[in-house]
Amino acid sequence: MRDSRKRHEALLYHAKPKPGKIAVVPTKKYATQHDLSLAYSPGVAEPCLEIAKDKNNVYKYTSKGNLVAVISNGTAVLGLGDIGPEASKPVMEGKGLLFKIFADIDVFDIEVDTTDVDKFVETVKAIAPTFGGINLEDIKAPEAFEIERRLKEELDIPVMHDDQHGTAIISAAALKNALEINKKNIEDVKIVVNGAGAAAISCTRLYVALGAKRENVIMCDSKGVIRKDNENLTSQKAEFATHIDVNTLEEAMLNADVFIGLSKGNVVSPEMLLSMAKNPIVFAMANPEPEIDYDLAIATREDIIMATGRSDHPNQVNNVLGFPFIFRGALDVRAKKINEEMKMAAVHALADLAKQSVPEQVNIVYDEVSLSFGKEYIIPKPFDPRLIYEIPPAIAKAAMDSGVAQEPIEDWDKYREELMDRSGTGSKEVRMLHNRAKKAPKRLVFAEADHLDVLKAAQRVYEEKIGHPILLGRREIILELKAELGFDADIPIIDPKTDEEEARRNRYAEAFWKTRQRKGVTFLEAQKWMRERNYFAAMMVNSGEADALITGYSRPYPSVVKPMLELIEKDQGVTRVAATNMMLTKQGPMFLADTTININPTAKDLAKITQLTSVLAKMFGMKPNVAMLGFSNFGSSKSESSTKIREAVSYIHRNYPNVVVDGELQADFALNPELLAKEFPFSKLNGKRANVLIFPNLESANITYKLMKAVDEVESIGPILLGMSKPVHILQLGASVDEMVNMAAVAVVDAQNKEMKAKKKELQNS
Repeated sequence: MRDSRKRHEALLYHAKPKPGKIAVVPTKKYATQHDLSLAYSPGVAEPCLEIAKDKNNVYKYTSKGNLVAVISNGTAVLGLGDIGPEASKPVMEGKGLLFKIFADIDVFDIEVDTTDVDKFVETVKAIAPTFGGINLEDIKAPEAFEIERRLKEELDIPVMHDDQHGTAIISAAALKNALEINKKNIEDVKIVVNGAGAAAISCTRLYVALGAKRENVIMCDSKGVIRKDNENLTSQKAEFATHIDVNTLEEAMLNADVFIGLSKGNVVSPEMLLSMAKNPIVFAMANPEPEIDYDLAIATREDIIMATGRSDHPNQVNNVLGFPFIFRGALDVRAKKINEEMKMAAVHALADLAKQSVPEQVNIVYDEVSLSFGKEYIIPKPFDPRLIYEIPPAIAKAAMDSGVAQEPIEDWDKYREELMDRSGTGSKEVRMLHNRAKKAPKRLVFAEADHLDVLKAAQRVYEEKIGHPILLGRREIILELKAELGFDADIPIIDPKTDEEEARRNRYAEAFWKTRQRKGVTFLEAQKWMRERNYFAAMMVNSGEADALITGYSRPYPSVVKPMLELIEKDQGVTRVAATNMMLTKQGPMFLADTTININPTAKDLAKITQLTSVLAKMFGMKPNVAMLGFSNFGSSKSESSTKIREAVSYIHRNYPNVVVDGELQADFALNPELLAKEFPFSKLNGKRANVLIFPNLESANITYKLMKAVDEVESIGPILLGMSKPVHILQLGASVDEMVNMAAVAVVDAQNKEMKAKKKELQNS
């Protein structure tokens, strides 16, 4: 049932709201006839003539320099095999998506309907003038080797078959570091490679380039050890055929230092692992099932260094650590090819990055106290923000040093800044948020689970392991909706109004009444309120029977926030609760506050809202740069609103001098560092892009965030309640399923933080 639903969900994802995952987006103005006359006839003739004079001008006047073709014939697609060019297109579009979100590279996917090497090569050569680089994908061996070899020789743009070289580069970096940790020399180690496809051959070649001895390598295919006396070997397999008298993988593993798995799941037994040399290195990279289960391998040998292709274990060998950044560096110097020097530069850059101090942002995402170089951290994590500005410069420099760069970089600091500016639109932050929630899922109450979309969100939260849902609402309706969705998980369903919940209602009512009896609430009224799901849900969190809650899908915000403020205490030191929205903009994530609670905050309130929002930004791994917005700049108006903002800024500057905050500022100055530096060089925001925007009143904040959502289609997470002692979060009326899932992740991460904070306080007091 669940598999059927997942299949339906995957198909719907690719089909709606419009088919596919990538699109062409204009990069120039096109609103007026004048714009169109420049974009097309007659203005377009001018760049055409310039390119006709000098073909290199195509990089100056067109998108060629940032455009990669992802090309396949569909003969070796993921684990699906030879499914043909049309069926491979969703995968190629997905590869294009990864290029864009990780390295800001535009992609056209090209599916070629031929298995003939000559025709394939001729087709790619014919379309190559369109592109700045060619990424070959999912082409079966041995044809893949010949296709790549010929295209690299015959084209003057970067060409790379990622299935071969991506895994090779990432695993070589991991191997280099693992050997260093184990104090072994690559020249001396015995390496067993299980698998003889394109990736395995390329990996082994790169290990040899790194220093491994061919005579120390034993390669196996599905028939066993590839020996020199085997007949009918391909030239690639013959390259690594061994003279050693072994026939099976089990025999090959005896006293091996390194096992490289690029084959299929569960082919390595604990006994085979135990037969390896002291301090073995095992890279079981088959997906989704590795050659030996990670937990089983760790339990079998304490001295092992283990890597897999999976994200739920340490040391994930993931191609996304390589190809976006390799092409980024190659494109940025207009490299004529991706050569061995550039691939080796990627190996060393990735290996070196793992040895550097890990940013707190990465520790937060992966729920680690402090990641550091060692057995469980031998390669960087895919969400490491440093990848975009560490790997491409290494590639670019190698291209320049090896003589294949046509546009050398002169100002490396400027180049690194440009790379940082490319680092995404906020989708990365959503992935990081979900990933962090999954590290320690919490019990999460969905107070309106008898609504279809709310239940859909709860199902996603459960199946993606973001949290452990508790469903509140009418049981019979929830069960009907669960059956409709194929949501067959056995999770708690609670209807606060039923007789079976009477004892709990009374317990909650008494606790509530004791806190409100001197504020006009009778015990009878408290009992009545506990039949209402939002009061009941809040008391579940208060009593520790749940860790967090989300609500608000079906009711106006003010009616939902009321019970939360009545039942949930403010956090220690907080005098006023506030709310912020995280906006995932093209310039990166921004926090807007206060968007729902405080109608006309005082200067002191604004200072507190600033402090609370800054803490939240840090929770997301961001360094807050706070702009307090108004209609004037730095005292140019004496209005009550402007004066209030200045007082708030002055208060923060006096009491929290390390906080990067300034104002009052107009929005265009706050969001344009160059404009700000030119007009107001004294500002504490000088040289920084504001990512926390504090508004003088609720009107301006609420209008701004809703305009951004409606006009620019900016994705929003929130409103996120700030200053509450418990993780309670309120949705906007009619929130989408995606918005609810994101808010669920926020609630779980909030619960994780509050739990950690409580433990620290407990330790300090003990």
